[in-house]
Amino acid sequence: MTALSQSPAWLAGWSPRWAVPIIAATLAAGILFALPATTLVRDWWTDSEAGHGLLLAPLAIWLAWRSGLSPARAPNVALGVTILLAAILLRYLGGLAAELFTLRFSMILAVAGLTVFAWGGGQLRRWWLPFALLLLSIPLPSLVTNALALPLQFKASSMGASLLAWRDVPVKLSGNVILLPGRQLFVTEACSGLRSLAALVSLGVLVGGLWLRTPVARLIVLGLTIPVAIVVNAIRVFLTGFLVYFADPKLGEGFLHLTEGWLLFVVAFAVLGGVAWAASLIENRLAPEPVDA
Repeated sequence: MTALSQSPAWLAGWSPRWAVPIIAATLAAGILFALPATTLVRDWWTDSEAGHGLLLAPLAIWLAWRSGLSPARAPNVALGVTILLAAILLRYLGGLAAELFTLRFSMILAVAGLTVFAWGGGQLRRWWLPFALLLLSIPLPSLVTNALALPLQFKASSMGASLLAWRDVPVKLSGNVILLPGRQLFVTEACSGLRSLAALVSLGVLVGGLWLRTPVARLIVLGLTIPVAIVVNAIRVFLTGFLVYFADPKLGEGFLHLTEGWLLFVVAFAVLGGVAWAASLIENRLAPEPVDA
């Protein structure tokens, strides 16, 4: 048996003369994307709104490794170089505008360009889930989060107040402030549900990619993450108001309030898992997977 036949599949066709350009390209990429990479890791570690990236990025790398290379892979040099040039241009423009999301997205685009350059567009489609998770690991721009947070605050406040009124709790609503007898509940930006929505969208993409086979079923699961997140956050506001009114005002803050949020997130994930399981059953009934002979 020759040494070549014992080499990993991804080393097939390797030539030592490629070492110099590969090393040069790696150094250039390190210099070009050092700033967005380091600031992204810093935000993952220090910003609670971006902490899910610490899980998503390693998971994306593991999924790509598990999926491996496509047997039908074929390099597409022209398209790969085009994507790489677009990534470099985007990195330059993002640097001029000091816009972190654009800077960080350019890294993902560059990795996509390298994938197409080395193994073709088919490999990029094979790795769609890892790339989607990497994209979701990048925090949204502040302009977007600020635009989303306020409507979510109002929605959670309105639904929570309606649930409290349904349980015969005397309540008035003023924007994102729920007025109880002798007390006020402020639905702050941190309680808007934006964080849980981002986490549930990531879980929806992951669950759909791992459990489901058709794009329609995956889109249904992904689409349901939004109403599930909104309803669960409204229930959290309702429970907080209910406990504050009937039990103890201290239950609306601190560790107990945080624990309540985590428990409801687990419930939301269970609901999402149940939807994905039902969609998988429907998939198998309508289009069962072929059985190998």
